[in-house]
Order: sequence, then C-alpha cells, then structure tokens
Amino acid sequence: MSILKITTFQAYLFWENVEKNLKNLSLRLSSIREKTDLIVLPEMFSTSFTMNAETLAEEMNGPTMQWMLEQAQKFSCVVTGSLPIKEDGKFFNRLIWMRPDGSFEQYDKRHLFGLGKEDRVYSAGKEKLFVELNGWRICPVICYDLRFPVWLRNTGAEYDILLVVANWPEKRSSHWKTLIPARAVENQAFVIGVNRVGHDGNEVYHAGDSMCIDPNGKTVYYKPNDEDLYTFSISDDELHRVRRTLPFLKDADRFDIKD
Repeated sequence: MSILKITTFQAYLFWENVEKNLKNLSLRLSSIREKTDLIVLPEMFSTSFTMNAETLAEEMNGPTMQWMLEQAQKFSCVVTGSLPIKEDGKFFNRLIWMRPDGSFEQYDKRHLFGLGKEDRVYSAGKEKLFVELNGWRICPVICYDLRFPVWLRNTGAEYDILLVVANWPEKRSSHWKTLIPARAVENQAFVIGVNRVGHDGNEVYHAGDSMCIDPNGKTVYYKPNDEDLYTFSISDDELHRVRRTLPFLKDADRFDIKD
C-alpha cells in the first residue's frame, strides 16, 4: 500500500501583487509541521487571474520560479501551481511541477477561458502532462480544463490522480462541485481541486470549495469559504480496489484528439 501526503493551500490572493502574494504564501506555508510529499497552490497564485500579462508575466528564470524552488527545497517536496509566463514572444498560463533538486515539468493550460478573454492574451497548450511521485501517476491541469472530459479522459489508466488548480468563481461553484466528483467516478481516480478564496480585482468572489474526491466518489477533504492550509493522506489501496471490483476503464471508447 502506497500512501501519499498532500498539502493544499486554499489561499487568498492579492490582485496583481507578486511580492505580497509570495510573502503571504511563505508565511502561511511556514506553519507546516509534518512531512508532506506535495504542496499544491491555486491557479496564478502569484498574481491572481490576471489578463495583464504584458506587465506581470515572468520569464522562466523569474522570481516566482525561484520562490517555488526555495519552497520545494525547504520542505523537501514537490511544489506546484500556475503562473503567467512569457516565452518566445507569447504568454502562457503555465503550471510548474517543481522538485527539490531544481528539475521541473510544465503544463500550459489547454482550454483558455474565453468568457474572461483569456484566449485573447494567452496561448493554449497542446500537450498533456503526466508526472510520477512516489509511485503515483498524476495528471495536473488548470481550472477551465475541468469542463472538458475528453481532454481529461483517463484512457488506459494513464493517471491515478487528476490535479486541478483553479481560480473558480463562487457564482459557478455548483458546477465545480458537480464536475470534480464526476471526473473522479468516470476516470476511477482521485481528483484534487485547489481553488482560491476572496474577491479579485474585478470584484469576482471565489468561495474556495477545494476538495479531494476518491475514485468511488467519496469526499476525502472539502473546505468552503476560508483560507485553508491542510495536509491529508491518500492510499492507493482504495484506488486498486475500485478498479479491480469495477473494471470500467477497459470498456472506455478509444479516440484521438485533433486540433
């Protein structure tokens, strides 16, 4: 049986203020007292969900990347979350999977939120990311991706955990609370969603509702409304039991995604 310890931070984010966000994140993370394998932060954790990429997007050697490495080394674990990145004259809403040794993986948000004009500012990613941590296969994605089950389909049991970092507004929280359990049950995987709390610079309120749902649709962790730093453990015993007793993934349709 493999146990994975995960720390989620449902953070209040200060609008377009990198220095203040990183300071607050550092302060709150400093209260972690137990060993953890993974720290998960929300979408655009250093800026909030900004379209001001011309001013706020960083290069890949920028201060937020350096901060992520410092935290990964401090806690001897992986740190992940997304931030606005400038590369080759384009902007990306990019998730970073930062390891303590300084190596990292990256995922560019595939589905850009047209309602918020994200598609006018950022370029869409084309590749999924699968990472391994302590024997667990993890697929990290970003917010709006949650609405697109074809992109997230666990074809051939490619992943054990679907990880969603988000800035998901409270006015559509019923969708969030419906889609995360649905993705868990249909893909027979743990689904972890980490959202932010509070109002952003556009007066859009975020109620958090960060959660972890197991492959059978049961709630492992759920927190509405308040800023929350929480560490919990999941076991692959339940994962294997569900897939063994309900072998549904083998009957899934096979398909290709074409741009």
